[in-house]
Amino acid sequence: MAKYYSLFGGTTTDTSIQVAKENQIVIGYGPGMSQSRYVIYKVEHGADGYMYHLVNLETKAIRRTDILEPLSKKFGIGLYYTDTPAEFMDAFEVAILVGEAEVKARKEAEEAEAERQQAEQVKSVGRRRFAEILPPDAKAVIVAKLKQDESDHMTDYFASSTVRTVVLGFSKHTRDIFSEMRKYAPNLPETAYLAEPNEDYEHREKYSMGAGYYLGESKYHGWIIQKIPIYKRERTIEDFAYTAGNEDNIRLESPKPERTRQEQGQTTAQGEFILVDYSEKAIALFGDTKPIKDRLSDIGGRFNGRLTHDGQKRAGWIFQKAKEAQVRQLIGMAE
Repeated sequence: MAKYYSLFGGTTTDTSIQVAKENQIVIGYGPGMSQSRYVIYKVEHGADGYMYHLVNLETKAIRRTDILEPLSKKFGIGLYYTDTPAEFMDAFEVAILVGEAEVKARKEAEEAEAERQQAEQVKSVGRRRFAEILPPDAKAVIVAKLKQDESDHMTDYFASSTVRTVVLGFSKHTRDIFSEMRKYAPNLPETAYLAEPNEDYEHREKYSMGAGYYLGESKYHGWIIQKIPIYKRERTIEDFAYTAGNEDNIRLESPKPERTRQEQGQTTAQGEFILVDYSEKAIALFGDTKPIKDRLSDIGGRFNGRLTHDGQKRAGWIFQKAKEAQVRQLIGMAE
């Protein structure tokens, strides 16, 4: 048996005491006090006390717990058995629900195993590929990461996940230098705009719970560039095996110096706008863009107040080359 003490709720749970029965309804409360309904389909008793097996009435997901509190004394996130009055589900309906849940669980397990095997095949290719391109004297990997916001502002929960990682290059030292990160930004069209110096994109979060040094608009969404130290070569190869398994995630093209206007090619003017072939992978739009700034952002534009045009610093919008037709159409410069 075991006893659990909740400092937040001021309660004690003794697992040697059975508090709920089979077919009884349980209410789960999550972040933002979101609710889920469960039913207890099996109660087991062992050396550690009572264990309750639950199935979600909506998703048919199966879970288990040894901690249930009475709904009448709800105090926060957790699982609560209905008690005033206790609510039960018909045993026959529960049996049908459990059968469907078990079929669903088996199917998900089979799909997970298939995904694991596929991922292992990708990693097998990636290990070889990354080992071949990783210089023997490399001390760090410079990467671009596409971040997805997972925050819940209603509950002050802030987090993000990495949707994609792209290897941009390698460094012979571990110092965090933004100019070095910017040098590799053009290797990926989505990060090309970060090649221009902009202090707003330079983040220094080397403190507890911080994200370290990174180049980008936000650590919660969009693309950022970071430097990942190499402590052990074999460990780094394993860490990047899945990423390198997709050849498109390796962008080691040598950064090219910024070209002059003559090298850039044609500059096109239309009314209040000037469209420039800014680099090999990007175009830039200058002019009175404030009235259409939202529409420019919607098609993937990035505003940068420190672009260069005609040898002078100038504010403008930077786009991937693939967006040129959309930009031209928006400003009435369609070819």
